[in-house]
Amino acid sequence: MSFHNLCLDDRTLAAVVAMRYAEPTPIQRDAIPQVLAGRDVVGCAQTGTGKTAAFVLPMMQRLSHKRGIKALVVTPTRELALQIDGVVREVAAHTGHRGAVVFGGVGYEPQLKTLRKGVDVLVATPGRLLDLKDRGVVDLAGVEILVLDEADRMLDMGFWPQVRKILAVLPSARQNLLFSATMGSAVMRVISSTLTDPVRVEVGAQSTPVEAIEQTVYPVSAMQKAELLVELIKRHDLDRTLIFTRTKHRADRVSRVLRKHGIDCAAIHGDRSQSQRQGALEAFRSGRHRVLVATDVVARGIDVEGVSHVINFDFPNSPEDYIHRIGRTARAGKSGAAITFVDPQEHVGLRDVERHIGVTLRCEDLDGFAYASDRIVPVADRQVSKAPRAVYSGGVMGRRGRSRRIGRR
Repeated sequence: MSFHNLCLDDRTLAAVVAMRYAEPTPIQRDAIPQVLAGRDVVGCAQTGTGKTAAFVLPMMQRLSHKRGIKALVVTPTRELALQIDGVVREVAAHTGHRGAVVFGGVGYEPQLKTLRKGVDVLVATPGRLLDLKDRGVVDLAGVEILVLDEADRMLDMGFWPQVRKILAVLPSARQNLLFSATMGSAVMRVISSTLTDPVRVEVGAQSTPVEAIEQTVYPVSAMQKAELLVELIKRHDLDRTLIFTRTKHRADRVSRVLRKHGIDCAAIHGDRSQSQRQGALEAFRSGRHRVLVATDVVARGIDVEGVSHVINFDFPNSPEDYIHRIGRTARAGKSGAAITFVDPQEHVGLRDVERHIGVTLRCEDLDGFAYASDRIVPVADRQVSKAPRAVYSGGVMGRRGRSRRIGRR
């Protein structure tokens, strides 16, 4: 199938050609016709599957010629907002629309200047959007299409009260597009009343069971984690490695330790300026930095091909976070490995993760490493019974070529 089969008009197809899209991905193939038909759409797709174009292309084709903001895209992080805005601008160059992006952590004036020129499509993080609305700068009365991107992450990060405030000021007669990496009952429970006869897109299932990612656990003392990390990276010459820490302070500390030992790396977290975060991502993508240290807050904005290893320096706060973290590797059919450090205080979390994914994770030691006596090695014969969960790594949940309605008919 080509994009010409998806009922896109000449201007939108010109944008497709300019962006060098050869053929639609599964999420684009099944979502675009539904969006063009004016349906509310619920789609499960992770960053890297082409889902941004899956809603941007038909959304911009459907916009009316009225003045003001006609399409609103709400997403949890600056990185995701910038990625979406980039696609909007590429399409807008051919459709004649104007796009803008607003997010916190930067000055107001450049964003205000852009908004005053007139905007058709606004991409925003929840906090800055509400701030600008309260200042009387943003008028949402003409919104025709709402997109909630990474809805599950907005719920996890505590943004849902802000999202509810945004929903309350939007016109009731609008099209709603909901995209998320996972579509659990919690997300559907809080958003179902907003949707009108939605269709759920379930296409191109290319999920990878968690056991298909090479997963290992390294029991270690909390005080020896940094030392073990350095030894692992150096001894195995790890490259394209993404390391997760629990806090911003620890991300900075780990990156300092790695640089001290001659390992090119950068840290990315919420306290970094936008230019610092973008610079770190670009250096990692280009290979100038072989290691990127990150917190969970910005994890969803990291879309980098070819990540070979994910290392959980600190154990994730929840099994869901574990799945999202390790899902940064082994994407699009490529191989990958996930390494998790577990100190004595983190064994409860390990058991929770194993029960959640239905896999008993293999424990390993680094040969020749002088482990401290206070580490605790998990019991070798621990058992789990649940069926394995899926890590979505380049496709959408569900069966190939199927879309189905959800909610009331």
